[in-house]
Amino acid sequence: MEMQDINYNKSEYVETASGNKVSRQTVLCGSQNIVLQGKVIVQSDAIIRGDLANVRTGRYCIISKEAVIRPPYKKFSKGVAFFPLTMGDHVFVGERSIVNAAVVGSYVYIGKNVVIGRRCVLKDCCVIEDDTILAPETVVPPFTKYSGSPGMQIGEVPECQQDLMIDFTRSYYQHFVPTKII
Repeated sequence: MEMQDINYNKSEYVETASGNKVSRQTVLCGSQNIVLQGKVIVQSDAIIRGDLANVRTGRYCIISKEAVIRPPYKKFSKGVAFFPLTMGDHVFVGERSIVNAAVVGSYVYIGKNVVIGRRCVLKDCCVIEDDTILAPETVVPPFTKYSGSPGMQIGEVPECQQDLMIDFTRSYYQHFVPTKII
């Protein structure tokens, strides 16, 4: 099934030389610590907290509207330390999701209204369904599907998950087009 075009107002987005499309309504804190590898879409009202620690995304990542990407932290007796957040390639983060993970592998699908607790590790090729809440320090194995509150494994994803996510994110990027002015 062919994906429908997702139209956006060209004046509302900044397009970089590496093909990143970032909404002007996005809040990028500490932008010097945020690395978007290329062909990344960051939609309106998303928040990326690079002021806390480095945030790296791979290629073809889609960060939906009102999503929050925040590096994880750990409390110590002398205070709090923040750690870098790394995302692999071909990752989709749904609307209003909060990602506080240490590592998000490649080919990961995160649904809408998901809360990923601090220092979680999402391995490659996993799916986190809509409205799931993952407890802090959860490790999600590859090729698994998590759902619920607290998030628990409810099934597995097919071995072709990598190909499915590559097709999905590339198609999303290609169909994320400026509104044609008539």
